[in-house]
Amino acid sequence: QVQLVESGGGLVQAGGSLTLSCAASGSIYRINAMGWYRQPPGNQRDLVATIRSGGITNYATSVKGRFTISRDNAKNTVYLRMNSLKPEDTAVYYCHANGTIYRASIFSSFASWGQGTQVTVSS
Repeated sequence: QVQLVESGGGLVQAGGSLTLSCAASGSIYRINAMGWYRQPPGNQRDLVATIRSGGITNYATSVKGRFTISRDNAKNTVYLRMNSLKPEDTAVYYCHANGTIYRASIFSSFASWGQGTQVTVSS
């Protein structure tokens, strides 16, 4: 299958910035969309931002103008630049990707999650 490894989380003061990275590896033939979701303590996992292979992006209303998603298709990596962070941005951030793998002469679809990285914003 496809493995997603996230990095870049941590503790930051309100108003600060962080950049998350997520690298995909495995028998990848094509990645269609990559994205970031977050899950605050005691809450459900929600969309933060997604980016399709053509570069089309989608953002949650709460992060528009503050967060920027980008991807390096050659490296199968997606980034999330987070500016003007607020305490309510505190959550575990998960990377997600879907697309096609090619293994043993067979194409098949995949959808994978990363293990999550903690982002904590102090007031």
